[in-house]
Amino acid sequence: MKTKFRTGKNCIIYAGQFLLLVFLVGFPALLNAQNQRLAYIDTDFIFSKIPEYEGVEQRLRQLSQQWRDEITEMEREIESLRQEFEAREILFTPEVRRERQQEIDNKVRERERFINSRFGPDGDYFRQQRELLRPIQRQIVEATNKVAERDGYDFVFDRSGDFVFFYARRQWNISVNVLLELGIQVESDALP
Repeated sequence: MKTKFRTGKNCIIYAGQFLLLVFLVGFPALLNAQNQRLAYIDTDFIFSKIPEYEGVEQRLRQLSQQWRDEITEMEREIESLRQEFEAREILFTPEVRRERQQEIDNKVRERERFINSRFGPDGDYFRQQRELLRPIQRQIVEATNKVAERDGYDFVFDRSGDFVFFYARRQWNISVNVLLELGIQVESDALP
């Protein structure tokens, strides 16, 4: 399990990994672990085989490139203002210097706000990603539930997220079954 530690005052173990560790170590002690059937899926692999996912990725790439182009234009404008300011700075009165510097600073802040609004944690990119992926994720969850119920699994973990196993026997990877439930044919030897 990959656990990240920070030294110093803020010694942190990521909460999700800690909870998984507690679950994996403590839960079998509460239940008869021999009777539990575990399986895992690899959602990265499943996504890579779903045709609609490529369309989502393409749409996100287009949006991202459009926003990057806008950022590049803003940076060109800022650089042009800086060059002009440096070339004529000695000709400006102190008041004009402050106004021009303020104009440059405002453009820089505007660019930073734009970047944050598009690519920040609550930005448009991640909001669009969630919206576009939600139907595909719902299909995967439903297919996983059907496979787990049909094949009698008690727990199914996703190994492509933050929860990494020390060991996962390949025979318990039901990603192909989930893809088949979604109506997508794939060779079992294509598994990661």
